[in-house]
Amino acid sequence: MKFKASQIAEILEGEIQGDPEVEVSQLAKIEEGIKGSLTFLSNPKYESFIYNTNASICIVNKDFVLDKPIKTTLIKVEDSYKSFSTLLEYYNQVTLNKSGIEQPSFIAESSTHGENLYLGAFAYVGNNVKLGDNIKIFPNAYIGDNVTIGDNVIVFAGAKIYSETLIGNHCVVQSGAIVGSDGFGFVPDEKDEYKKIPQIGNVIIEDHVDIGAGTTIDRATLGSTIIRKGVKLDNHIQIAHNVEIGEHTVIAAQTGVAGSTKIGKNCIIGGQVGIVGHIKIGDRVKIQAQSGIGRNVKDDEVLQGSPALSYGDFNKSYVHFKNLPNSMNTLNQLEKQLNSKKKA
Repeated sequence: MKFKASQIAEILEGEIQGDPEVEVSQLAKIEEGIKGSLTFLSNPKYESFIYNTNASICIVNKDFVLDKPIKTTLIKVEDSYKSFSTLLEYYNQVTLNKSGIEQPSFIAESSTHGENLYLGAFAYVGNNVKLGDNIKIFPNAYIGDNVTIGDNVIVFAGAKIYSETLIGNHCVVQSGAIVGSDGFGFVPDEKDEYKKIPQIGNVIIEDHVDIGAGTTIDRATLGSTIIRKGVKLDNHIQIAHNVEIGEHTVIAAQTGVAGSTKIGKNCIIGGQVGIVGHIKIGDRVKIQAQSGIGRNVKDDEVLQGSPALSYGDFNKSYVHFKNLPNSMNTLNQLEKQLNSKKKA
Protein backbone atom coordinates (compact mmCIF):
# COMPACT_ATOMS: atom_id res chain seq x y z
CA MET A 1 0.00 0.00 0.00
CA LYS A 2 1.35 3.38 -1.01
CA PHE A 3 0.90 6.77 0.66
CA LYS A 4 1.71 10.21 -0.70
CA ALA A 5 3.54 12.84 1.32
CA SER A 6 0.37 14.97 1.21
CA GLN A 7 -1.67 12.14 2.78
CA ILE A 8 0.89 11.56 5.53
CA ALA A 9 1.13 15.28 6.28
CA GLU A 10 -2.65 15.39 6.66
CA ILE A 11 -2.63 12.48 9.11
CA LEU A 12 0.15 14.08 11.18
CA GLU A 13 -0.99 17.69 10.73
CA GLY A 14 2.49 18.49 9.39
CA GLU A 15 4.03 20.86 6.87
CA ILE A 16 5.62 19.56 3.66
CA GLN A 17 9.00 20.75 2.46
CA GLY A 18 9.59 19.16 -0.91
CA ASP A 19 7.43 17.06 -3.25
CA PRO A 20 3.87 16.50 -1.90
CA GLU A 21 3.25 13.79 -4.54
CA VAL A 22 6.18 11.54 -3.66
CA GLU A 23 5.00 8.08 -2.56
CA VAL A 24 6.22 5.61 0.05
CA SER A 25 5.26 1.99 0.70
CA GLN A 26 7.47 1.02 3.65
CA LEU A 27 9.08 2.35 6.83
CA ALA A 28 12.80 2.40 7.56
CA LYS A 29 15.49 3.64 9.95
CA ILE A 30 17.11 6.81 8.66
CA GLU A 31 20.51 5.15 8.14
CA GLU A 32 18.86 2.35 6.12
CA GLY A 33 16.38 4.42 4.11
CA ILE A 34 15.82 3.48 0.45
CA LYS A 35 13.71 4.94 -2.32
CA GLY A 36 10.03 4.49 -1.53
CA SER A 37 10.56 4.39 2.24
CA LEU A 38 9.59 6.79 5.03
CA THR A 39 11.81 7.54 8.01
CA PHE A 40 12.14 10.07 10.84
CA LEU A 41 14.78 12.14 12.64
CA SER A 42 14.42 13.03 16.33
CA ASN A 43 17.82 12.30 17.88
CA PRO A 44 20.50 14.89 16.86
CA LYS A 45 23.05 12.07 16.94
CA TYR A 46 21.58 10.78 13.67
CA GLU A 47 21.35 14.17 11.93
CA SER A 48 24.22 13.42 9.54
CA PHE A 49 22.24 10.57 7.98
CA ILE A 50 19.54 12.90 6.66
CA TYR A 51 21.99 14.30 4.09
CA ASN A 52 22.77 10.84 2.70
CA THR A 53 19.56 8.86 3.19
CA ASN A 54 17.75 7.56 0.13
CA ALA A 55 14.42 7.58 1.96
CA SER A 56 11.73 9.39 -0.03
CA ILE A 57 10.16 11.10 3.01
CA CYS A 58 11.58 12.05 6.41
CA ILE A 59 9.60 13.32 9.39
CA VAL A 60 11.44 16.03 11.37
CA ASN A 61 10.72 18.58 14.08
CA LYS A 62 9.45 21.99 12.98
CA ASP A 63 12.54 23.72 14.35
CA PHE A 64 14.93 21.53 12.33
CA VAL A 65 17.14 23.58 9.97
CA LEU A 66 19.08 22.08 7.08
CA ASP A 67 22.80 22.81 6.71
CA LYS A 68 22.90 21.73 3.05
CA PRO A 69 20.57 20.40 0.34
CA ILE A 70 18.96 16.96 0.64
CA LYS A 71 17.16 14.58 -1.70
CA THR A 72 14.32 13.57 0.62
CA THR A 73 10.98 15.33 1.15
CA LEU A 74 10.49 16.60 4.71
CA ILE A 75 7.31 16.59 6.77
CA LYS A 76 7.73 19.00 9.69
CA VAL A 77 5.78 18.32 12.89
CA GLU A 78 5.84 19.37 16.54
CA ASP A 79 7.37 16.09 17.76
CA SER A 80 8.83 13.79 15.11
CA TYR A 81 9.18 10.80 17.46
CA LYS A 82 5.55 10.91 18.59
CA SER A 83 4.38 11.53 15.04
CA PHE A 84 6.32 8.54 13.73
CA SER A 85 4.80 6.42 16.52
CA THR A 86 1.35 7.63 15.47
CA LEU A 87 2.16 6.64 11.90
CA LEU A 88 3.35 3.19 13.02
CA GLU A 89 0.04 2.68 14.81
CA TYR A 90 -1.89 3.84 11.76
CA TYR A 91 0.18 1.58 9.49
CA ASN A 92 -0.45 -1.35 11.82
CA GLN A 93 -4.20 -0.73 11.74
CA VAL A 94 -4.18 -0.65 7.94
CA THR A 95 -2.15 -3.84 7.56
CA LEU A 96 -4.35 -5.68 10.09
CA ASN A 97 -7.58 -4.40 8.58
CA LYS A 98 -9.00 -7.79 7.64
CA SER A 99 -12.62 -8.91 7.71
CA GLY A 100 -14.76 -11.81 6.62
CA ILE A 101 -14.65 -15.55 7.21
CA GLU A 102 -12.09 -17.40 5.15
CA GLN A 103 -12.48 -21.01 4.10
CA PRO A 104 -11.73 -23.58 5.22
CA SER A 105 -12.48 -22.58 8.82
CA PHE A 106 -14.97 -23.72 11.44
CA ILE A 107 -17.34 -21.85 13.73
CA ALA A 108 -19.90 -23.82 15.72
CA GLU A 109 -23.58 -23.06 15.16
CA SER A 110 -24.04 -22.44 18.88
CA SER A 111 -21.44 -19.65 18.85
CA THR A 112 -22.22 -15.98 18.28
CA HIS A 113 -20.20 -13.01 17.08
CA GLY A 114 -20.61 -9.27 16.70
CA GLU A 115 -19.91 -7.01 13.76
CA ASN A 116 -16.78 -7.04 11.61
CA LEU A 117 -15.47 -10.49 12.43
CA TYR A 118 -12.33 -11.75 10.71
CA LEU A 119 -11.81 -15.50 10.92
CA GLY A 120 -8.72 -16.73 9.09
CA ALA A 121 -8.33 -19.97 7.19
CA PHE A 122 -8.10 -23.16 9.30
CA ALA A 123 -9.17 -21.30 12.45
CA TYR A 124 -11.52 -23.13 14.82
CA VAL A 125 -14.23 -21.65 17.04
CA GLY A 126 -15.92 -24.14 19.39
CA ASN A 127 -19.33 -24.46 20.95
CA ASN A 128 -21.08 -21.65 22.85
CA VAL A 129 -18.33 -19.14 22.12
CA LYS A 130 -19.30 -15.45 22.39
CA LEU A 131 -17.26 -13.05 20.27
CA GLY A 132 -17.71 -9.25 20.44
CA ASP A 133 -17.32 -6.63 17.73
CA ASN A 134 -14.17 -6.12 15.65
CA ILE A 135 -12.60 -9.47 16.52
CA LYS A 136 -9.71 -10.70 14.40
CA ILE A 137 -8.82 -14.38 14.65
CA PHE A 138 -5.93 -15.22 12.34
CA PRO A 139 -5.31 -18.54 10.55
CA ASN A 140 -4.75 -21.72 12.55
CA ALA A 141 -5.94 -20.16 15.81
CA TYR A 142 -8.05 -22.24 18.19
CA ILE A 143 -10.91 -20.95 20.35
CA GLY A 144 -12.28 -23.63 22.70
CA ASP A 145 -15.80 -24.19 23.96
CA ASN A 146 -17.53 -21.61 26.17
CA VAL A 147 -14.92 -18.92 25.60
CA THR A 148 -16.07 -15.29 25.81
CA ILE A 149 -14.08 -12.55 24.06
CA GLY A 150 -14.97 -8.84 24.23
CA ASP A 151 -14.60 -6.13 21.58
CA ASN A 152 -11.51 -5.15 19.56
CA VAL A 153 -9.44 -8.25 20.31
CA ILE A 154 -6.76 -9.76 18.05
CA VAL A 155 -5.82 -13.44 18.27
CA PHE A 156 -2.83 -14.02 16.02
CA ALA A 157 -2.03 -17.11 13.98
CA GLY A 158 -1.53 -20.32 15.89
CA ALA A 159 -2.63 -19.00 19.28
CA LYS A 160 -4.75 -21.35 21.42
CA ILE A 161 -7.52 -20.19 23.76
CA TYR A 162 -8.77 -23.14 25.80
CA SER A 163 -12.32 -23.66 27.02
CA GLU A 164 -14.01 -21.44 29.62
CA THR A 165 -11.52 -18.58 29.17
CA LEU A 166 -12.85 -15.03 29.54
CA ILE A 167 -11.09 -12.24 27.62
CA GLY A 168 -12.02 -8.56 27.91
CA ASN A 169 -11.80 -5.69 25.42
CA HIS A 170 -8.80 -4.36 23.45
CA CYS A 171 -6.57 -7.36 24.09
CA VAL A 172 -3.86 -8.90 21.91
CA VAL A 173 -2.85 -12.57 21.98
CA GLN A 174 0.29 -13.13 19.91
CA SER A 175 1.14 -16.20 17.83
CA GLY A 176 1.86 -19.40 19.69
CA ALA A 177 0.46 -18.17 23.01
CA ILE A 178 -1.61 -20.69 24.97
CA VAL A 179 -4.25 -19.45 27.38
CA GLY A 180 -6.12 -21.87 29.64
CA SER A 181 -4.04 -25.04 29.39
CA ASP A 182 -3.98 -27.33 32.44
CA GLY A 183 -2.03 -26.24 35.46
CA PHE A 184 0.88 -28.39 36.64
CA GLY A 185 -1.01 -30.44 39.21
CA PHE A 186 0.08 -33.97 40.18
CA VAL A 187 0.06 -35.93 43.44
CA PRO A 188 2.09 -39.05 44.30
CA ASP A 189 0.13 -42.19 45.18
CA GLU A 190 1.11 -45.12 47.41
CA LYS A 191 3.43 -46.37 44.66
CA ASP A 192 5.16 -42.99 44.38
CA GLU A 193 3.64 -42.65 40.96
CA TYR A 194 2.21 -39.25 40.04
CA LYS A 195 -1.50 -38.96 39.44
CA LYS A 196 -2.94 -35.92 37.65
CA ILE A 197 -5.18 -33.56 39.61
CA PRO A 198 -8.01 -32.37 37.36
CA GLN A 199 -7.76 -28.65 36.58
CA ILE A 200 -11.35 -27.40 36.38
CA GLY A 201 -10.90 -23.64 36.82
CA ASN A 202 -10.41 -21.07 34.08
CA VAL A 203 -8.43 -18.00 33.02
CA ILE A 204 -9.75 -14.43 33.16
CA ILE A 205 -8.02 -11.79 31.02
CA GLU A 206 -9.24 -8.25 31.69
CA ASP A 207 -9.18 -5.25 29.30
CA HIS A 208 -6.11 -3.89 27.48
CA VAL A 209 -3.92 -6.92 28.13
CA ASP A 210 -1.13 -7.93 25.72
CA ILE A 211 0.09 -11.54 25.74
CA GLY A 212 3.39 -12.20 23.98
CA ALA A 213 4.27 -14.96 21.51
CA GLY A 214 4.79 -18.36 23.08
CA THR A 215 3.56 -17.26 26.49
CA THR A 216 1.48 -19.77 28.46
CA ILE A 217 -1.17 -18.99 31.07
CA ASP A 218 -2.51 -22.03 32.93
CA ARG A 219 -6.10 -22.45 34.02
CA ALA A 220 -6.76 -22.60 37.75
CA THR A 221 -7.16 -25.87 39.61
CA LEU A 222 -10.28 -24.32 41.14
CA GLY A 223 -11.41 -20.73 40.66
CA SER A 224 -9.51 -18.52 38.20
CA THR A 225 -6.07 -17.49 37.06
CA ILE A 226 -6.50 -13.72 36.66
CA ILE A 227 -4.60 -11.22 34.53
CA ARG A 228 -5.86 -7.75 35.48
CA LYS A 229 -6.39 -4.84 33.12
CA GLY A 230 -3.44 -3.21 31.38
CA VAL A 231 -0.98 -6.05 32.06
CA LYS A 232 1.72 -6.52 29.41
CA LEU A 233 3.36 -9.93 29.10
CA ASP A 234 6.42 -10.42 26.90
CA ASN A 235 7.21 -13.56 24.88
CA HIS A 236 7.84 -16.96 26.46
CA ILE A 237 6.49 -16.32 29.94
CA GLN A 238 4.96 -19.05 32.12
CA ILE A 239 2.05 -18.07 34.37
CA ALA A 240 0.98 -21.02 36.51
CA HIS A 241 -2.44 -22.00 37.87
CA ASN A 242 -4.28 -19.62 40.23
CA VAL A 243 -1.77 -16.81 39.78
CA GLU A 244 -3.13 -13.26 39.89
CA ILE A 245 -1.28 -10.36 38.25
CA GLY A 246 -2.32 -6.84 39.24
CA GLU A 247 -3.24 -3.95 36.98
CA HIS A 248 -0.63 -2.42 34.67
CA THR A 249 2.17 -4.77 35.66
CA VAL A 250 4.75 -5.54 32.96
CA ILE A 251 6.79 -8.74 32.78
CA ALA A 252 9.73 -9.39 30.44
CA ALA A 253 10.53 -12.59 28.55
CA GLN A 254 11.35 -16.00 30.04
CA THR A 255 9.97 -15.20 33.47
CA GLY A 256 8.18 -17.98 35.34
CA VAL A 257 5.57 -17.46 38.05
CA ALA A 258 4.64 -20.55 40.09
CA GLY A 259 1.15 -21.44 41.25
CA SER A 260 -1.10 -19.30 43.48
CA THR A 261 1.29 -16.35 43.69
CA LYS A 262 -0.28 -12.89 43.76
CA ILE A 263 1.55 -10.01 42.05
CA GLY A 264 0.46 -6.43 42.74
CA LYS A 265 -0.24 -3.39 40.58
CA ASN A 266 2.26 -1.42 38.50
CA CYS A 267 5.12 -3.85 39.04
CA ILE A 268 8.07 -4.11 36.64
CA ILE A 269 9.61 -7.57 36.38
CA GLY A 270 12.71 -8.19 34.26
CA GLY A 271 13.57 -11.13 32.04
CA GLN A 272 14.34 -14.64 33.33
CA VAL A 273 12.97 -13.92 36.78
CA GLY A 274 11.83 -16.96 38.77
CA ILE A 275 9.04 -16.51 41.32
CA VAL A 276 8.04 -19.32 43.68
CA GLY A 277 4.45 -20.25 44.39
CA HIS A 278 2.07 -19.18 47.16
CA ILE A 279 3.68 -15.82 47.90
CA LYS A 280 2.46 -12.23 47.64
CA ILE A 281 4.31 -9.48 45.81
CA GLY A 282 3.20 -5.93 46.62
CA ASP A 283 2.44 -2.97 44.40
CA ARG A 284 5.05 -1.00 42.41
CA VAL A 285 7.72 -3.63 42.99
CA LYS A 286 10.72 -3.69 40.64
CA ILE A 287 12.60 -6.95 40.10
CA GLN A 288 15.84 -6.97 38.13
CA ALA A 289 16.51 -9.59 35.44
CA GLN A 290 17.51 -13.13 36.45
CA SER A 291 16.44 -12.64 40.06
CA GLY A 292 14.96 -15.45 42.14
CA ILE A 293 12.05 -14.48 44.39
CA GLY A 294 11.36 -16.91 47.23
CA ARG A 295 9.58 -14.74 49.80
CA ASN A 296 6.76 -12.26 50.17
CA VAL A 297 7.67 -8.80 48.85
CA LYS A 298 6.42 -5.52 50.30
CA ASP A 299 5.16 -2.56 48.29
CA ASP A 300 7.82 -0.50 46.46
CA GLU A 301 10.71 -2.91 47.03
CA VAL A 302 13.46 -3.08 44.39
CA LEU A 303 15.12 -6.50 44.24
CA GLN A 304 18.04 -8.19 42.51
CA GLY A 305 19.93 -11.46 42.79
CA SER A 306 19.10 -15.08 43.52
CA PRO A 307 17.94 -15.40 46.20
CA ALA A 308 16.95 -11.77 45.74
CA LEU A 309 18.21 -8.98 47.99
CA SER A 310 17.24 -5.34 48.05
CA TYR A 311 18.82 -3.59 45.06
CA GLY A 312 21.13 -1.49 47.29
CA ASP A 313 22.28 -4.47 49.38
CA PHE A 314 22.91 -6.51 46.24
CA ASN A 315 25.17 -3.83 44.75
CA LYS A 316 27.10 -3.42 48.02
CA SER A 317 27.51 -7.19 48.31
CA TYR A 318 28.61 -7.49 44.70
CA VAL A 319 31.44 -5.00 45.29
CA HIS A 320 32.78 -7.27 48.03
CA PHE A 321 32.23 -10.36 45.88
CA LYS A 322 34.33 -8.88 43.05
CA ASN A 323 37.09 -8.05 45.54
CA LEU A 324 36.97 -11.48 47.17
CA PRO A 325 40.20 -12.82 45.51
CA ASN A 326 42.16 -9.76 46.69
CA SER A 327 40.62 -10.05 50.15
CA MET A 328 41.63 -13.72 50.32
CA ASN A 329 45.19 -12.87 49.31
CA THR A 330 45.35 -10.25 52.05
CA LEU A 331 43.93 -12.74 54.57
CA ASN A 332 46.47 -15.41 53.57
CA GLN A 333 49.35 -12.92 53.97
CA LEU A 334 48.10 -11.94 57.43
CA GLU A 335 47.86 -15.61 58.42
CA LYS A 336 51.43 -16.21 57.24
CA GLN A 337 52.68 -13.20 59.21
CA LEU A 338 50.78 -14.35 62.30
CA ASN A 339 52.20 -17.90 62.00
CA SER A 340 55.74 -16.49 61.57
CA LYS A 341 55.39 -14.45 64.77
CA LYS A 342 54.10 -17.51 66.65
CA LYS A 343 57.13 -19.57 65.55
CA ALA A 344 59.50 -16.79 66.50
